[in-house]
Amino acid sequence: VALYKSVPTRLLSRAWGRLNQVELPTWLRKPVYSLYIWTFGVNMKEAAVEDLHHYRNLSEFFRRKLKPQVRPVCCLHSVISPSDGKILNFGQVKNCEVEQVKGVTYSLESFLGPRISTEELHFSQAPPGNSFQQQLVTKEGNELYHCVIYLAPGDYHCFHSPTDWRVSHRRHFPGSLMSVNPGVARWIKELFCHNERVVLTGDWKHGFFSLTAVGATNVGSIRIYFDQDLHTNSPCYSKGSYNDFSFISNNNKEGIPMRKGEHLGEFNLGSTIVLIFEAPKDFKFHLKAGQKIRFGEALGSL
Repeated sequence: VALYKSVPTRLLSRAWGRLNQVELPTWLRKPVYSLYIWTFGVNMKEAAVEDLHHYRNLSEFFRRKLKPQVRPVCCLHSVISPSDGKILNFGQVKNCEVEQVKGVTYSLESFLGPRISTEELHFSQAPPGNSFQQQLVTKEGNELYHCVIYLAPGDYHCFHSPTDWRVSHRRHFPGSLMSVNPGVARWIKELFCHNERVVLTGDWKHGFFSLTAVGATNVGSIRIYFDQDLHTNSPCYSKGSYNDFSFISNNNKEGIPMRKGEHLGEFNLGSTIVLIFEAPKDFKFHLKAGQKIRFGEALGSL
């Protein structure tokens, strides 16, 4: 593990990003993309543009859009999958620890960082001395839930809003860009806390809600469509540092309203989405660990 952590994954990811943006000659595009499609099982019939010659470079191909209506958004359930991918873990958060894969956990506070001011998130002040997990739960009788979705290289790489909510704050953690493949996640504890990530926090009708986009090797680029100030995988950063940005201002006291299914952001390859949110005790997930899921399908409901 120590040897793997010493690999300069950020530098390699920036180099890969530069390579991805090199325009390919028209005659080379089909052979290159066809090899990728065959290797990772990409379904091009769902792509808005199926003609491989249309994509000038690998980056455009990775970020391809889908045909309209190919991912219908489930209206019957309160939380939907924000992306295509594989369900690694889900359930209630217990003892301030969250599972990244079965049996391997990470600290909730290390992952999200120190609690954001209650004024900014419209939350009531939690009694002093409560655990970090208890401070996030704003309504009596509610619990904190989590869901981890792994995006493989062949998946659709955009992600969407999983429910109707307001985004009040963005916290960006520069960090490592180690692989988040489930096989690697099993042997590196707190992998998600080491890697670069963008944490969006806010609230929905049941209280606290957060969506975190976790970077990985060759996925140094995380883009949030409404956040033009976000720049990921910069050459220099301080280990353990983070920077905050508030969407609450004198002119905008509500933050960024997001509708269920609305475009939210994209990875420049594939990675992981982690949802951590508050909901009543009767919230039920409609999932099985290890199952494949597509954007728009139900995660859970009351």
